Amino acid sequence: MAQDIRNIAIIAHVDHGKTTLVDQIMRYCRALGERGEVTDCFMDSDDQERERGITIRSKNLAVHYKGFKINVIDTPGHADFGGEVERVLCLADAVLLLVDSVEGPMPQTRFVLKKAFEADLKPLVIINKVDRPAARFSEVHDEILELFMELDARDEYLDFPFIYASGREGFVRETPTSENRDFGFLLDFVLNHVPAARFPKDKPGAIRVTSVEYNEYIGKVAIGRVEQGSLKINDPVFSMNQQTGAVKKERIKSLFVFEGISKVEVESVQTGDIVAVAGISDVELGQTITAEDPPVALRPVPIDQPTLSMEFSVNDSPFAGKEGKHVTSSKIRERLLKELERNISLKVEQTIDPDTFMVSGRGMLHLSVLIENMRREGYELAVSRPRVITRMIDGVKQEPYMQVYIETPETYAGKIIECMAQNCGEMTSMHTRRELTALEFLIPARGLIGMRSKLLTLSKGEVVINSIFNEYKPMTAKIQARTTGSLISMAGGQCTGYALEMVQERGTLFVKPGDPCYEGMVVGENAKDNDLVVNATREKKLTNMRNANAEKSTKILPPIVFSLEEALEFLAEDEELECTPVALRIRKNYLTEEDRKRHKRSSE
Repeated sequence: MAQDIRNIAIIAHVDHGKTTLVDQIMRYCRALGERGEVTDCFMDSDDQERERGITIRSKNLAVHYKGFKINVIDTPGHADFGGEVERVLCLADAVLLLVDSVEGPMPQTRFVLKKAFEADLKPLVIINKVDRPAARFSEVHDEILELFMELDARDEYLDFPFIYASGREGFVRETPTSENRDFGFLLDFVLNHVPAARFPKDKPGAIRVTSVEYNEYIGKVAIGRVEQGSLKINDPVFSMNQQTGAVKKERIKSLFVFEGISKVEVESVQTGDIVAVAGISDVELGQTITAEDPPVALRPVPIDQPTLSMEFSVNDSPFAGKEGKHVTSSKIRERLLKELERNISLKVEQTIDPDTFMVSGRGMLHLSVLIENMRREGYELAVSRPRVITRMIDGVKQEPYMQVYIETPETYAGKIIECMAQNCGEMTSMHTRRELTALEFLIPARGLIGMRSKLLTLSKGEVVINSIFNEYKPMTAKIQARTTGSLISMAGGQCTGYALEMVQERGTLFVKPGDPCYEGMVVGENAKDNDLVVNATREKKLTNMRNANAEKSTKILPPIVFSLEEALEFLAEDEELECTPVALRIRKNYLTEEDRKRHKRSSE
């Protein structure tokens, strides 16, 4: 029966313990059966999720407890994956908000909680990691209450139910100092406070599609919650497009519900359950699948618009086709369109150039995860420097502004404030906590591109940076361009120690002896603000044995090895990043010096 189903989404800031808590729920309920072993961060099954230590895609888990079926949704905590949060909150009747007992509410805590309030979901609070030595129980509780009031929570939500837990150690407490309880106490807490589905059971069945998966045997599978009534296999239904309102008559071929982390085929589904439906042609996010005649659309799935865009192009460097399997524009287009089926915050547009696509997303991390996945799947492509997406509002060109939260040792606070100010960052708050200085800034998204690597350098790596979208404001800020130039290779071949020893006197190297390079490839960062063409492949002519030994004693400093995000942030306007399964190479848009000069003259 519908009243025996409870749907709850777990939300939190990055690394506050969502996935670990879900692991403990799975262990307690034996979600994998008697023989199944739940490893740490079991729900983070994607390679990038495990490597980065974050949740990128939401996951569904269904457990049974005391005659109730509890659908648990593990959500991403990073704002760049807000699209995932928005759509899966449509599946829930309440949210379980996790807050670190030391850190308290953090930037993404505000973001995900705001989304929950917009969806009118009841909040339950767990103050997690209570075993940490510096836990601040009463202060964190008060900070959570302040956050609720700042977000204009409904009056009844201000008296939120809360308990304490340690997901890592696997215990729950009613108060900070009470005895340790098992996770049955947490599940009782959920059953006592999470309401049953609030939708009518006596109306014709209807499902709102919140995600789409592809199965090689049955095709596209629509996932959503039964918002009203019930549905059976072979029922005739209507599908309504969220954007156009177009209606098609369909028939349900298969129905699945979640059991543990798996899908189990069933004959019928009921109000409140999270289900998967096969047999709907051209299924899209936000669609309504309903047996009601005439069909009535359910509430739309909310989607925030992208704030950052990049050009994805066919790789045309001298190394093109040597390191990847999928190198053509048709393959890249096919992959991007496939991504659109499940990534609702992404937009892909064809440009005038048939080999170039404009891809827009919620932030640098959002886009870099897509690029990294494509690299691992064997794709070669070139991507441009990220650009912010502007809007015309009341005839005024406006750009996105970000709220940035920074924690750093007090020693580096002054340098960080100065650096942010140079890029039009306005400090809105500053306070000291746990021997760290916490800074808040409002800054144009343009000014934030490249800022992360600068701050990490200034603080010697001792800085934590988080940012979320704040608002659109008039595009009046004058953002300082990159203050250093590039060292550009004038020839192709292998980099030599003899050549690099001289090149490193001009700046910082990105390559080491033996690395391949080509004309127009960026092999380092110039200490000055201009680009400089250098010869990184020059070899020393050997005339006797003594000179040969001298070559071996060449001292080359270790090169900078960029991560994908760092390389994207470093790019200048006239540069792009060559991405292949085995390498990341920064290069000029125009590879020869003559072409670069010709383009500069024409643009002037």
